[in-house]
Order: sequence, then C-alpha cells, then structure tokens
Amino acid sequence: MSDSPDIEELVGNEDPSFQHVLACVFGVQDHESRTYLVLLDNPGSTVAELAETLDRDRSNVNRSLSTLLDKGLAERRRRLLDPGGYVYQYTATPLPEAKEMLHAALEEWVENVHEAIDGFGDGGDGD
Repeated sequence: MSDSPDIEELVGNEDPSFQHVLACVFGVQDHESRTYLVLLDNPGSTVAELAETLDRDRSNVNRSLSTLLDKGLAERRRRLLDPGGYVYQYTATPLPEAKEMLHAALEEWVENVHEAIDGFGDGGDGD
C-alpha cells in the first residue's frame, strides 16, 4: 500500500494540513510533500543539502525531486562550479502559484464528481 493519500480522504477531513492537501491533490507521497516544504524554506538547494536536511539518502531525495518536477512543484537550475563541472539546484514553485495549482486541480476533480452525479440514472453503466 502506498503512503500517498487519495483525494477522497480530504472529503471528511475538516482540518487537513497543507502537506496532506498537497499529497492528496497531486497524488504525491508524504516524503515528497515534505521535500516541497523544505524547498520552500531553502530555495536553491542541492540534492546533498536536501538529503542532509531531510535525513534521507540522496537516491530517495532524487526520486522525490523528480516527482516534484513532473508535477510542476519545483524547478531545477544548473550552476557551474569554479573548478569545473556543475551542480543542480532546486527551488520550490512559489507558494501562491502552488496554491493556484491546488485550487485548479480540486475544481477539476469537483467538476468531474458533479458530472458523475448528474450522469447517474441516465442509462449509463450505473457505476
């Protein structure tokens, strides 16, 4: 079983945390929403810095960051190093923009639920 809560879990929750809402709406796991919250407070972090702050290994942090990038909740920039080479730095999508994304996703979900309700008894499959 995944530790990613379903959006349906929000329906009966009168006081959900932002982290729980983030996890439910975007289908991310709790550790991924924690990574987002840490990024909010530490913009421009590297994987190594995040791994230390989150007390997780780098491979797990990399997977969390990949999910956040895919969901549009983080961005990655390459910073050149003086001795040569580069390192990636990660920054969370600003909170106001993330909130807008959450509202839009919830509104889409609610619209789909309304359509499903309206479709009941119309000769469909009845599911």
